Amino acid sequence: MRLDGFGLFVNDMGRMIRFYRDVLGFEIKEAEDAGNVYLVKDGTLFLLFGRKDFEKMTSRRYDYVKGLNGHFELALYVDSFSEVDTTYRYAVENGAEPVMEPTTEPWGQRTCYIADPEGNLIEIGSWDKPYEEKDKE
Repeated sequence: MRLDGFGLFVNDMGRMIRFYRDVLGFEIKEAEDAGNVYLVKDGTLFLLFGRKDFEKMTSRRYDYVKGLNGHFELALYVDSFSEVDTTYRYAVENGAEPVMEPTTEPWGQRTCYIADPEGNLIEIGSWDKPYEEKDKE
């Protein structure tokens, strides 16, 4: 098996579309009243599923965590330490919940955490080099 993508189960689709599109820069073409959003971000399928639509499709009801949750994190990369700081400030000023301010960790990565409007954790980090070079020794 290969990882094809991942999805978030969304309560307020319009609000989440605006956040991921307008604040984090994801290219989303669907309207804010869409039931499902399918997009590819850097080669990975990323989906926003309307909770009610997914429950109808699977004929099941699910429990959902409210508020800040620690079920997973979405990790985003920027090319420089200064971009971590700038992106964090911009996201927080535009509706992200601050979780951890930008910090340079002992292992050399600069990272921070925010949460989207439904409490999902998002890491913004950098090794202070372009994405294509970050895993090279």
